[in-house]
Amino acid sequence: MPVHPIPPVFDRDSKVLILGSFPSVKSREEGFFYGHPQNRFWKVTAAVFGEDVPQTIEEKRAFLLRNHVAVWDVICSCDIDGSSDASIRNVVPNDLSVILDAAAIDTIYVNGQTARKYYERYLKPTVHRPAVCLPSTSPANAAWNTERLVAEWKCIKNFQN
Repeated sequence: MPVHPIPPVFDRDSKVLILGSFPSVKSREEGFFYGHPQNRFWKVTAAVFGEDVPQTIEEKRAFLLRNHVAVWDVICSCDIDGSSDASIRNVVPNDLSVILDAAAIDTIYVNGQTARKYYERYLKPTVHRPAVCLPSTSPANAAWNTERLVAEWKCIKNFQN
């Protein structure tokens, strides 16, 4: 059973929390979130904040913190075949109190329907907070082009003045 190998990214100034479901094989190999080159997370969030797309793990971490965005996943460990969300079984959720106790998170967002499903099932009953579901940045979500994703994801910066 794979265990989530990537620690959450956040600091006390984080205002929004974006949760995925569980890291892909590529992300687990790279050791950072949204590591598959076809995933549009970095392209979309960079467009939302009007910045260049971060390339290295250090640039990605700095980009998130500079924009007051925390990132983690709903699932701590699970049985999964490769990167297939449909194959997820035996879920053990992450403990969001690590972030929620340390940062003044205004809004929790989930990246796609799989993250929403597992958030609703495992985390909402303990954190007692709703999560806003955004369309997945995964390449499997081919119905959404990058332009449409950016338009929907703009809500993640609503907390900024």
